[in-house]
Amino acid sequence: MLPMRKIILTLLLFVIIPLAQAGPLTIALLKYQGGGDWYANPTSLTNLIRFCNRNLGTAMSEDYATIDAGSPEIFNYPFVHMTGHGNVVFSPQDQENLRNYLLAGGFLHIDDNYGMDKFIRPQLKKLFPELDLVELPFDHPVYHQKYDFPNGLPKIHEHDDKPPKGYGLFWEGRLIVFYSWECDLGDGWEDPDVHKDSEETRLKALRMGANLIQFVFNRN
Repeated sequence: MLPMRKIILTLLLFVIIPLAQAGPLTIALLKYQGGGDWYANPTSLTNLIRFCNRNLGTAMSEDYATIDAGSPEIFNYPFVHMTGHGNVVFSPQDQENLRNYLLAGGFLHIDDNYGMDKFIRPQLKKLFPELDLVELPFDHPVYHQKYDFPNGLPKIHEHDDKPPKGYGLFWEGRLIVFYSWECDLGDGWEDPDVHKDSEETRLKALRMGANLIQFVFNRN
């Protein structure tokens, strides 16, 4: 079934270019096993979608989907977001499904909400044993879409007071997974009264999230 799914996803990515002429489309939140709180930051994606619709000219539905890691329905979504603080487990079915999705042209953004790092790295290795997470250089296009981030990811929450880093998995030169660590973009996307972040901090987070959306939607 992979060739047909690849065709469908490729066509979906094609028809949303250019952004201003796109029809309604939906992005998704990944639901995974292991006990981690995949449902953290319930207002974040809605706020990011609204920001992108206002500032990028996208026409995304504010009703984002929630998709199981092993569901074939994941192929309907060009951009999938994943977050949480704790344990992550991908079953063999999840691994096969996620790998096929990413190889077919899908994109996964993983945002460590603090505490996910030691769990997600082994699971990514199961997905792609032949690949290693690499830190993206600051000149990578993901940092230079509509909004310019010359020093890479913005620091949204302190956590362990380490510099934020953006890691990626690349397949044949294509970025298929972007992993934001020590940054917590999703917290910055949440409603203002949730984390009491300054408007400047929230704006940085939303702009970086918009860059991710624009990067995925505009790539060939």
